[in-house]
Amino acid sequence: MAITDDLRKTFSDPTPLYFAAGTADLALQQAKKVPGIVEQLRAEAPARIDAVRGIDPNEVQEKATARAKEAQETIQTKVNEFIGTLDTDLKKIGETAQDFALRSVGVAAEYAVKARETYEKVAERGEQTVKTWRGEAAEEIEELAVAVEPKPEPVEVKAEKPAEAKAEPAAAKKTAAKKAPAARKTTAKKTTPPAK
Repeated sequence: MAITDDLRKTFSDPTPLYFAAGTADLALQQAKKVPGIVEQLRAEAPARIDAVRGIDPNEVQEKATARAKEAQETIQTKVNEFIGTLDTDLKKIGETAQDFALRSVGVAAEYAVKARETYEKVAERGEQTVKTWRGEAAEEIEELAVAVEPKPEPVEVKAEKPAEAKAEPAAAKKTAAKKAPAARKTTAKKTTPPAK
């Protein structure tokens, strides 16, 4: 029974759909920025191409070789320092490993919380987007209904008093109204004709 309830709850929760709608809305916003970026690249491209053409390949090769030698020396120095300071005490290594594991769990929990917060923010955005979409659709339907339906013309209703009521004197009306209780109006019930 608990599994069925969990499944019902999972399938009736609209949050994943709102998350998808929010993601689509964010993607649409980012896509709207693309034409501006393309125009910027088109404007900057000729200058960048000219700058690359003006570079001497021998200078680039010399700089790359020098940087590679520096990086190799730095790495060799760091490895030698690490090996020299490596503590062979197994107890200390175990404590370090345990500390590292606890830190990893803490970092993983922190990332899980951040991911949940981000998920909820995007889902809220998606809910607002869906409400906007629904509102726009309702407005479009309302505009369509107004365009299709003609405006109703006002109809005048004339209330005529029966001839008997006109003939009665005003004093008789007052005394009759005081003595007689208010008349109740009854509505006729509609009946459907029997099926043939």
